[in-house]
Amino acid sequence: MKELIIFDFDGTLGDTSRNIITTMQMTIAEVHLPHRSEAECAATIGLPLAGCFERLFPDADKTIIQRCVDAYRRIFQKNLQTIKPQVFPNVIETLAELKQMGMTLTIASSRSHASLVELTHYLAISDYISYLIGADDVEHAKPAPEPVLNTLSALKFNTSQTLVVGDMNVDILMGANAGVQTCGVTWGNGTKEDLERAGADYIISRMEELIDILKTK
Repeated sequence: MKELIIFDFDGTLGDTSRNIITTMQMTIAEVHLPHRSEAECAATIGLPLAGCFERLFPDADKTIIQRCVDAYRRIFQKNLQTIKPQVFPNVIETLAELKQMGMTLTIASSRSHASLVELTHYLAISDYISYLIGADDVEHAKPAPEPVLNTLSALKFNTSQTLVVGDMNVDILMGANAGVQTCGVTWGNGTKEDLERAGADYIISRMEELIDILKTK
């Protein structure tokens, strides 16, 4: 029986893709870098923020990347006033049922810890979440196993008790690299094919399907 669920946030619990893509494109324009399409920006979701811009502009120096990071954070906060993130369908109901089942629910994300705290409160899911790890809480972010291993260490769980749930290949690879089972979700920013190639143990298309998986394990 699984007892610890480590969720990704963006694209798994929170529908933030419009916020992220719009903010990335506004950042790129402000820093006077070449335009990148929505698809190109979306493909970087799941990486730490600096890594997103490094992927989009591999020849940019560290000063430019830092300018992008700083501008992105400022613009994202402003955009939250007009582009409202939402939880995906049945997220709150499923989190509540998992909690009633005795599961410990946590988040490991590539966004900053402070941003996670803000958004989980904004989306009214913070009461279900026992532990948060952001990109700035680890030395090696996804797909490295450190976010999972740090969560296990902090909460005193082992790998056999744990399931990682996420929408991107980096989530699945993070879990696999830590030696835990993984569940990919198809409603986020990655594709079913990406999740399969990454080696997801399970793939679901609706949040509530997670209950059935956990009741059979």
